Amino acid sequence: MSKPLIIQTDFGTVDGAVCAMYGVAYGVSPELTITDLTHEIPQYNIWEASYRLIQTVKYWPEGSVFVSVVDPGVGSTRRSVVAETVTGQFIVTPDNGTLTHVKRMCGIKSARVIDESVNRLPNSGESYTFHGRDIYAYTGARLAAGIITFEQVGPVVDVDSVIELPVVEAVYDGEKVSGTIDVLDVRFGSLWTNISRELFLQLGVSHGQRVEISIENETRTLYKNILMYAKSFADVYVGEPLVYVNSLDCMAVAINQGSFAKAYNIGTGTTWRIAMRKAPKIVYED
Repeated sequence: MSKPLIIQTDFGTVDGAVCAMYGVAYGVSPELTITDLTHEIPQYNIWEASYRLIQTVKYWPEGSVFVSVVDPGVGSTRRSVVAETVTGQFIVTPDNGTLTHVKRMCGIKSARVIDESVNRLPNSGESYTFHGRDIYAYTGARLAAGIITFEQVGPVVDVDSVIELPVVEAVYDGEKVSGTIDVLDVRFGSLWTNISRELFLQLGVSHGQRVEISIENETRTLYKNILMYAKSFADVYVGEPLVYVNSLDCMAVAINQGSFAKAYNIGTGTTWRIAMRKAPKIVYED
């Protein structure tokens, strides 16, 4: 029986690229079940592709096959790999940093370089610009359909050699927790940080208490305010900002029924730093 095949790209759906990948996969086996993770990764944004994988992968059954194609180095000497996660899923992707978050937060059990002499769409000619169709969709479909085993993908490579993007670790200095704004909850404009719930709780803050938030980009402070640490959006008024725990068990900042990112023009990546500390008590004199 075939395993699920899940595809993400930065292609969008305004042309036939994604449909061609589907066609290749169904040509391998019409019995496949194919699901889209997303095709709206910003063009060439390997970091976001990596984050969307960790947001999703571990919730799929063992044996599920992910194909992730965000590949600004297509046609270059970068490797094409299949990684097996510790939880038993497979990810077919260029080895360009796309596996960063899976490797760090889930774990990679084994990795193999794709042998393109065997695992390449027949009669795909000399094109070197659409590996998403000719190599990744084809190999992913063959693996999901059970036509090849993981061992038949190609030679084993050292997991430590799988490329990781630079990451800034979240830290607690005894007074505040600091980290980065890794990605947006795109549709709603919430800021997802790399500060874990466990690290945040070292501040000694409980639901309903206040947290001082500071957001910087390079040397500029773009936002500083005191927000409620809420269990859910319903704990604050519409239009009010809040701090909460997101679905990855990390801290996030949002506006109830509004976009925090748009309201304050906040971006993502390692240059976008956020700090959180327990808000001081305000004493009013008579």
